Amino acid sequence: MLNEMDRQYIKMAEKIIKKGYYDQNRTGVATLKLPHQIMQFDLEEEFPILTTKFVAFKTAVKELLWIFKDQSNDVKKLQEKNVHIWDEWALEDGTIGKAYGFQIAKYHQIDTLIEALKNNPQDRRMMMNLWNIEDLPEMALQPCCFLTMWDVTDGRLNCMLIQRSGDTALGIPFNTSQYAALVHMIAQVTGLKVGLFTHVINNAHVYENHMEGLKLQISRKEEALEAPKIWINPEIKNFYDFTPEDIKLIDYKHLGKINMGSVAV
Repeated sequence: MLNEMDRQYIKMAEKIIKKGYYDQNRTGVATLKLPHQIMQFDLEEEFPILTTKFVAFKTAVKELLWIFKDQSNDVKKLQEKNVHIWDEWALEDGTIGKAYGFQIAKYHQIDTLIEALKNNPQDRRMMMNLWNIEDLPEMALQPCCFLTMWDVTDGRLNCMLIQRSGDTALGIPFNTSQYAALVHMIAQVTGLKVGLFTHVINNAHVYENHMEGLKLQISRKEEALEAPKIWINPEIKNFYDFTPEDIKLIDYKHLGKINMGSVAV
């Protein structure tokens, strides 16, 4: 039986390949795309990460902490952790400009969110937004995952992630597991249980050079494995104390890596 991540993701990928709109885009590599794709998971039931291919969860966690804990735009800090996903976007000063972690720091967004979750959990304005219009021209890359909206219902922390543009083969699996981990981390430091995680992708696309790899992954769907469990160090009560070693997957089994070709964002 397919786990929820493999089931929902493969259904979306099959639909894009079958019904997607074919056209060019700014990258020069044509895509098939579908608008408004949605996946939703109950994080109390299952942690969403693919088993039909390997997803680099440790790298995802390191980038997550760089954005939300370190609130950094300094690519060198990622390179020190052997993470090179931002190397090609680094500006002359070694940063990605006023993007991602810069926006979290600028408006104290993590602190504001955690304070609201603890003291006013029925607030309907709890969100973190990286799409700052006045700073967009000074970003090396304008954010793809740019908005999270948060809700507390019956002691459960729910989160909706809005992604303006999603590379189906490479980006979306990485981002889904990454932000699901963020929900677990914030739930722990605010004394809440995890609830729904909803991932909304405005433009979900498959690049031509990823097509064969994605078809190979789809062919594995009957072999999908049981979802792993996530472990969050129970000693951590302050969000800023998290390290990559405090977030791990237990029994993550997968069907191996698939070479999808180059990354295009």
